[in-house]
Amino acid sequence: MRMKSLLAAVLLLLPLSARAGVPEKLRVVASFSILADFLREVGGDKVEIKMLVGANGDAHVFQPSPTDAQSLKKARLIVVNGLGLEGWMTRLIAASGATAPVVVATKGVIAREGEEDGKKGVDPHAWQSIANAKIYVANIREGLAAVDPADSDYFKTRADKFLARLDATERQVRAGIAEIPENNRRIVTTHDAFGYFGAAYGFQFIAPIGLSSDAEPSARDIAKLIAQIRRERVPAVFLENISDPRLMTRISQESGAKIGGSLFSDALSSGEGPAPTYIDMMTHNIEELKRALIPHS
Repeated sequence: MRMKSLLAAVLLLLPLSARAGVPEKLRVVASFSILADFLREVGGDKVEIKMLVGANGDAHVFQPSPTDAQSLKKARLIVVNGLGLEGWMTRLIAASGATAPVVVATKGVIAREGEEDGKKGVDPHAWQSIANAKIYVANIREGLAAVDPADSDYFKTRADKFLARLDATERQVRAGIAEIPENNRRIVTTHDAFGYFGAAYGFQFIAPIGLSSDAEPSARDIAKLIAQIRRERVPAVFLENISDPRLMTRISQESGAKIGGSLFSDALSSGEGPAPTYIDMMTHNIEELKRALIPHS
């Protein structure tokens, strides 16, 4: 009788999945929503994903909680962007006591320089180029296979299918940009988040704020930008989903450039929004650009 009671107590302590004979999912932490989407695409039903910075969240200014530290400690894999995006992550990992390997999704990306407070810095927004997104996916696939080699073929199959969809999205983006007159391929966005997009697809993005959205432009900077918009006849300014719209509204009013719409820069939307996945984000952005920048007779 005592043996039966002991066995029952042990079973209660086991995870439900283990008691039911179902393999426990791989616990993975993603620093922000775009990485979480890549993990869902590659990991499928083999992974359980905890996303630290959620939909429409700003990783530049994120403040971790004790719950986030607990999630890291329980994780078997941690996926970060790198390139300085998550300035808080190193301290959080150390404080949490996490021992899981860390995948830096931008490993192998050729980083571009940007400007922050008049100083050169590394631009972390590499996902804005689909070619770079494919590097992210490859790194995530390898990271998952390293901690779960038994499912490596599963991860490879899913990654290959997703890479093919990214290739199709790349063609769609390029076809969309080809519809926009070259002299209209200049816009203003809130912060310098679209440099990789501009370099990859032949667009010029002008921003009053540098690489990090937590900076504050001076009155002089704003006046110079307004003068530049008027001088170069920049056709539109765009809001960003992670930023306060008041600055761009003011710039639009004082420069005469119209507000072209809202672009997704550093985060995806919620499930009810227009960009709950990376592919949705890229197609939404190109449709917003087309709608604002293609002349209508």
